[in-house]
Amino acid sequence: MASEETKEIWLTQEAYDRLKGELDSLSVDGRADIAKRIEAAREEGDLKENGGYHAAKDEQGKIEARIRTLTALLKDVKVGEAPESSGIVETGTVITATIAGEESVFLLGNREIAAGTDYTVYSESSPMGAAILGLKVGEKTVFTAPNGKDIAIEVINVATFTG
Repeated sequence: MASEETKEIWLTQEAYDRLKGELDSLSVDGRADIAKRIEAAREEGDLKENGGYHAAKDEQGKIEARIRTLTALLKDVKVGEAPESSGIVETGTVITATIAGEESVFLLGNREIAAGTDYTVYSESSPMGAAILGLKVGEKTVFTAPNGKDIAIEVINVATFTG
C-alpha cells in the first residue's frame, strides 16, 4: 500500500517484466561476474595502481546502484494497462501541450514505461508534471522551472498510451 509520501508507480506488464528480469539478472549473474573480475584483479597484486581492480569496483558500484533503483521502483508498483484517456491529464497518458509557445508531445509517468518508444517522459512529480496533473484539455497553467523561470503550458490533447 502506498503512503502519501510514497507515490505509487504505474508500469505496463511488459515494462514490469523487463525490469524484473533486469533486476534478477543483475542480482545473480551481475554480482557473480563482477565478484570474479574483482578477485582476478586482486590477484594481480598492488591494488593502489591496479586499473582493472578500480574499474571493476566502479562497475560494482554501478550494478549495486541499479539494483537499489530497480528494487525501490518495483516495490510499490502498480502493474496494468495504461489508463484510458478521459481528457484529463493523469499518470500514464500521452499529453500534447503548448509549452512556452512550442507544441510538445510526451508521456507523463516513469521513464521506464516508455522504453522502446520515441516519447519524451516527464515525471508526474516534476514541476511541469505536478502542474498539469488533473488538468483537462484546453486548460492552461504556469509552472516554475528549476531555473526559476515561470513557464506557461496549455493542454491540447490527452491520449491513451499504447506503447
